[in-house]
Amino acid sequence: MTKRPRIADYMTCDLIQLGPDLEILHAMKTLLEHRISGAPVVDAKERLIGVLSTKDCLRAALHGAYHQEWGGRVARYMTKDPVTLDADLDLVAAAERFLASEFRRFPVLRDGKLVGQVSRGDLLRALLDQW
Repeated sequence: MTKRPRIADYMTCDLIQLGPDLEILHAMKTLLEHRISGAPVVDAKERLIGVLSTKDCLRAALHGAYHQEWGGRVARYMTKDPVTLDADLDLVAAAERFLASEFRRFPVLRDGKLVGQVSRGDLLRALLDQW
């Protein structure tokens, strides 16, 4: 029996990571410069503690414009306790998780450690490869 393809076979491993104490304006510039819609936030021991998305950044920008006070740390705006996927999850199960959620990307863990990120586009490419 052939082993089903896993998200580990298609995920992005070379990630831009952010720290919780990074200034939010710098984080926004990083996302824009790299043309990415979000990045994992890791602590000093490289444990995943959150995700900062462009939606989170938009919330920070709106807050800054409304209150006339820009700034703050990534930890203030990031999504805490992000939903993750296991690296060994098969493509069909991953597709079901995407369809059941609003997320465009998931951090991918193996044995509790961040090893990558998988997006809707990654998964669609993977499924097309299988057809």
